[in-house]
Amino acid sequence: MRRLRYRNQARTPRLADMKRILIAECCQEIASFNPVPSELESFRLATPAQLFAEHRSLRTEIAGALHHFDSRSDIELVPGFGARSITSGGTTSAAAWKFISESFLDAIRDAHKSAKLDGIYFCLHGSMGADDQLDPEGYLLVETRKIVGEQIPIVASFDLHGVITDPVLKNCDSVTVYHTYPHIDLYETGERSAKLLLKIMDGKAKPVTVRARIPALVRGDELKTKTGIFGKRVAEAVAVENSATGLSAGIFIGNPFTDVPDVSSNVIISTNDDEKLAVDTATKIAAEFWRDREKMQAFLTSVPDAVAQACAAKSGTTILVDAADATSSGACGDSNVVLAELIKQGYSGTVLAPLTDAPAVAAAFKAGIGNTVTTNIGGSLDPRYTPFEVTGKVQMLSDGEFNNEAEGEPWHAGNCAVLKVKNITLVLISKPVNFHNRSLFFAHGLFPEKFDLVIVKSPHCQDHMYANWATTYINVDAPGSTSANLPSLGHTICRRPIFPLDANVEYVPEITVYRR
Repeated sequence: MRRLRYRNQARTPRLADMKRILIAECCQEIASFNPVPSELESFRLATPAQLFAEHRSLRTEIAGALHHFDSRSDIELVPGFGARSITSGGTTSAAAWKFISESFLDAIRDAHKSAKLDGIYFCLHGSMGADDQLDPEGYLLVETRKIVGEQIPIVASFDLHGVITDPVLKNCDSVTVYHTYPHIDLYETGERSAKLLLKIMDGKAKPVTVRARIPALVRGDELKTKTGIFGKRVAEAVAVENSATGLSAGIFIGNPFTDVPDVSSNVIISTNDDEKLAVDTATKIAAEFWRDREKMQAFLTSVPDAVAQACAAKSGTTILVDAADATSSGACGDSNVVLAELIKQGYSGTVLAPLTDAPAVAAAFKAGIGNTVTTNIGGSLDPRYTPFEVTGKVQMLSDGEFNNEAEGEPWHAGNCAVLKVKNITLVLISKPVNFHNRSLFFAHGLFPEKFDLVIVKSPHCQDHMYANWATTYINVDAPGSTSANLPSLGHTICRRPIFPLDANVEYVPEITVYRR
């Protein structure tokens, strides 16, 4: 079998001035309140031989980093192990975490043994959680330091929903974080990470990083960086990053569905040996964030009231946002609560809705295209939902293989079925995939703007997908493992008190300085 060879990975002897940079990936966002654990099949895994080829054609962080590193002729890129979740889900099982963490660290050991490493870039997420490890990213960084030592520069990139911890900040020379929500700057974050790592390696930067912890969990429309209050705070951080002594800056709002000790919001400022700038700006931005905390909450409408409003809508398309069942946030995607209420209230318009339900898909496949099938829908994974019976016509069957419309990466929904139940078109999938864009609908020839009502199981999509053209847009207060009604979730592990889970939370600036 022909062996694949990658640019910057030739086995010819290296020149003395070549710098070896290892790249590895471990990205997953979990919802602790999802009862279904994430197993190994929930991840897209890449061996070192596969990692770079997998990313080069995408718009991911690693693709952005590779693009920047490729501009330097004195860089040898060393691939590590890659694990990226296909979608968010429940807590990672102990067995899956054991395989991922051992594979990740073994690849680093192998690379370090073969020749000296000069730098490391890790693409991480920050909101991972395993049955026996509540800070997976921190663990990987601590163990990496044991392998490579304290002198090799490490830069790691994160989702702004990441949970940033002391082990992470103590073992990274600096970190980068997305600047956008909805997230459209993955590629650019990778580029910024590569640029920062090279600056450190070239001796042009001596990072000092400041963390300002804010005891608040936030949700809602004001988090949209293009239009919301949160965007103004992010802009302040970006201005520091782009200043004369700035290196990296951003705001972690954590993931309120990940019940781990350190979940909170944090301002992170990294400067080139300018501690005063980092402390002053982190303190200022954190205070402003705290001041606006109540505005950065979701404004929700009860399920009956939301459906009543949909029934009263005269024209156009109504979007009912069921973020409590958002697969991109870690839910199963099998809630039937809004569908049941639409049927109860006799909604007569055309409806488009996604639903994770492998048994219903199997029943549709057994019936065949064009035939009628009677099956239960909903609650196939999350027991908080009660299945109910429907009868409909099977309009389409598929293998569920399609590409994400945003980054272009392949998604795997398992067997899928389009089932027409009177005025309701259900897109049934066997395995959860993200619903934060229209990829699933497009893959089955369905266009949301042609329906009177669409159930969108994502807290926020890019505006052009729904918000810019929908005539009615309602955030629904439905039950689920990713409900924006945060006090309803039942946190037991996270550090308390924290807003809005607790009343009368006092804000005392909590500033930590990190140097390596």
